[in-house]
Amino acid sequence: MDDKNKLKIESEVLKKLLTHLQNRTDVQNIDLMNLSGFCRNCLSRWYTEAAQENGVVLNKNDAKEIVYGMPHSIWKEKYQTEASEKQRNDFKNKETKAH
Repeated sequence: MDDKNKLKIESEVLKKLLTHLQNRTDVQNIDLMNLSGFCRNCLSRWYTEAAQENGVVLNKNDAKEIVYGMPHSIWKEKYQTEASEKQRNDFKNKETKAH
């Protein structure tokens, strides 16, 4: 596979991942962190970093809007739930082990 096709395919995969996460509002970021070690906020940070590496100015809030499909504040208000004690403990234990 040449670089041009690889880049096009990777771009489509990212679009599908973002759409999937935008549609799965029932999945909380802490769930993603506990299972995979990354969440929507990580993706938005990576998006900002990649933009900067390519000379594009993209602030954190704009990157989050791309990832969440809406302003982050609206997503939080509509979909974010309080993390359970188990979720918080799982996250804490994984953070402790990772460091």
